Amino acid sequence: MKRDELLDAAEGLLADHGSQALTLAAVAERAGVSKGGLLYHFKTKDALVAGMIDRLIADFDALVAAQDETCYTRAYVRATFVAVQSGRLRRWAVATGAAGDPALLVPLREAMARWHTHDLATEPDPVLSRIVRLACEGVWEAATQCPTIFDPGRPHQGDFPGLRERLLSLVH
Repeated sequence: MKRDELLDAAEGLLADHGSQALTLAAVAERAGVSKGGLLYHFKTKDALVAGMIDRLIADFDALVAAQDETCYTRAYVRATFVAVQSGRLRRWAVATGAAGDPALLVPLREAMARWHTHDLATEPDPVLSRIVRLACEGVWEAATQCPTIFDPGRPHQGDFPGLRERLLSLVH
């Protein structure tokens, strides 16, 4: 059993049943491994939650790096929309919801501070770049609270590609 498969099982459990259902025994059962097999990778429930958060950060960093863009803010915009459209949003919602101890969210807070300040000084309009990055946070929040908001099959749900392109047009 690989670490990512255990994290997937924990995220699925959280998404289906909420944070109260997240126990090491339940994750092991869902993953189809012994509790000892789970404990080999994650000694405690907090370690499991920390693993989910670490994976979120690494996943988003990889998404940003994978974008073929001229500046960090443009890559950040594209990565945000890829994450929302691909379902990675679920990972954010369930892992952060499971973090009962605020200390578990410190790495995510540090990553967000890094994402919101990275290369700002090198961009033509740092204030506008910061506004665009903050608008991306609004996209995350709206899609988390109302997943159908960007559903192209539903009338009056907004123009998801148009929103992305408009944000991209603000930064060069």
